[in-house]
Order: sequence, then structure tokens, then C-alpha cells
Amino acid sequence: MAKSEVFFTDMRCGLGDSLLNKLGRVLDKARLGSLGLDRKFVAIKIHFGEPGNLAFLRPNFAKAVADRIRGLGGLPFLTDCGTLYVGRRTHALAHLEAAQENGFWPASAGCQVIIGDGLKGTDDVEVPIEGGLILKTALIGRAIMDADAVVSLNHFKGHELTGFGGAIKNLGMGSGSRAGKMAMHNDGKPKVDPSLCVGCRVCAKFCAQKAISFQKRKASIDQGLCAGCGRCLGTCNNNAIVIDWDSANDGLNRKMAEYAKAVVQGRPCFHVNVVNQVSPFCDCHSENDAAVVPDLGIFAGPDPVAVDAASIEAVNRAVALAGSIVDERPGGGGDLFKRIHPGTDWRSQLEHAEKIGLGRRDYRLVTVR
Repeated sequence: MAKSEVFFTDMRCGLGDSLLNKLGRVLDKARLGSLGLDRKFVAIKIHFGEPGNLAFLRPNFAKAVADRIRGLGGLPFLTDCGTLYVGRRTHALAHLEAAQENGFWPASAGCQVIIGDGLKGTDDVEVPIEGGLILKTALIGRAIMDADAVVSLNHFKGHELTGFGGAIKNLGMGSGSRAGKMAMHNDGKPKVDPSLCVGCRVCAKFCAQKAISFQKRKASIDQGLCAGCGRCLGTCNNNAIVIDWDSANDGLNRKMAEYAKAVVQGRPCFHVNVVNQVSPFCDCHSENDAAVVPDLGIFAGPDPVAVDAASIEAVNRAVALAGSIVDERPGGGGDLFKRIHPGTDWRSQLEHAEKIGLGRRDYRLVTVR
């Protein structure tokens, strides 16, 4: 079987050129036009970034993709779905305000912005998952499912639960409605190590489910209320919140891959990973740590598994930046994200995605100048 083609351009730009021009050339070389987008609604699945975070993709990238789709006769729109955790994107009004604050307006992004799962995150469609081994159906934002084609535009970065976030995560986790996100998260739920808890109450401020209470200055998590989103894990400075990673992390990765399959099956799709400002944590955080590797380039193609595989291998080949979090996280060898998040195993999402037919890890890199 032939390897999947992944088209790549680096971040170097000569005089008179630009990174956006190079992105356009990648889209052309990767045959975006072959998807048949004329008069088709095209969902550009993106992460608008939590306000305060400055690592998310600039709207300029979205406009370059939207302009190319318009040039092919398509009807593009930017979209994302609501979140489970406390933040600025839990319902459509706040989500739109956050997107606009981060520069995503029709004039700057080249198309309209639509929140995929409606006002309160409840407007979803139950989609059968072809070849699903864990889940039979997925709850996907209705606007995303109403589209005729899907293009994922992804900021490639680390993630505290899944190891890394790229095309599969943006498609799977990002397209799930609030109920869908809960279905993906609900296997692994955190608990508190009381010997490490100092009763600072920061974790409770970030729990959208109000699952955390305190007795004698020690936190306790109600497993019945907990959605398993993992937000408290990233907010505890004392490592007092722990989880059964062996089951939770791999289960989340696999279910996320099945959700991604539900989003793309049976319709044209295309995927773009921009590997710049590679932050160690998700863009859902209202802050971003220093990049862990230099800006590497843009990877694109119709196979989301191959695009993610090429991106993670490029990151792991890169020289880690001095002064970044990798200096504080010894171990992991040449696996950079494993070094940053030792409790995760990013390979499980690629392995399961390939197993269910989402794509192939074997790829051939085509360089575009």
C-alpha cells in the first residue's frame, strides 16, 4: 500500500515572499482543489485560543486557507465547539467574544465565524462511528456536521492529557459538543493526594462541574460530578491531583481518534498543521509557556494521521530550546513530549486512529519551496 503524502514547507521566506504565500503553495501542491469544493459549505475547524494565551494560530493563517477555498468556489466558515472547563469559551456568546478578542473577525479571517454546537453547547448530532471499537456514536456540533467538507487548521503543540495536540485532537475533541467532550473524558477521573494538598483552593476555581469541595483544608473530588476534563491537573502547583494514567490517558486518545473519524468519514477533508510557537500545553490555557523547539514549518495533506505523524517526528528531531520547560523535565530521551508529560503516551492516538481506518502513520514527505 502506498504511503500517505504529507506536504511540507519550512518557515524560511526570501525577500518578496511570505509564509502565507508558502501556505498557499502547499495547499495547491497538496491538491486542495481536487476535493470539489465549488458551492460547498466548508467548515474550517480551528482553535480560537483562550484569551491571555498568545501561542494560538494568528487569524492570518485562517484567512489564507479561507481565501483559497473561496477561490475554489467554496463557502468557508471558521468553527469550534464549547468547552467543559472554566474559561471564556463555555457558551457561544463568550466563545465569540474570545475569538474576536484574539482577532478572528470576518474581515481578518476571510469568512464568518460559527460556534459549532450552538448557544449552550447542546446543538449536536449523534453520528455513527464507522469502525468504532470503543464508541458506537459520537456527539458532534451540528454546524460542523452540516458542512459538506472539513478542513482542520491546527496549531501543533503539547498537551497535558494526550501528549500532543494536532489534527486528530482538533477534529475529535474540538468538534465534540459539551456532551461529546464529557463522553470522551469520562473514563479517567482525578483524585486528590491529601498528603500533598495545601488547601489553596485554586483547583476549585477551574472546575466547571463544581466537583471539588474542601474538608479540613483538604480538597476532595466528587467522582459523580467530575467530567474528567483534567483542568485541575494543570492548575495544581503541588502535584496533589493525580489520575490513573494507564487507563485514562490511552482511553481518551482512542476515543478522541474515534470522534475524529466521525467528523471526517464520508466527506472531503484536508488537514494543516502549523508547527510554530510549540507550547508545552494546550491553547485552552489562558497563558502559554515558552516554545520548546524552534518554529519548524507547515505540514498538510488529506490524511490527518500522516500529518500528525510527520509533525511529531519533526518535533522530536528538533533541538529543544534552552530555558524552556524541557530543561526542568529530565528523562524521556528523544521523545520531547514524553519528556514534558511523562504520564502520557501520544502514540496511542496514532495507533488507534490507524486501526480504525482514519489514516496511516506511514507517510512520504513532499517538500514545497
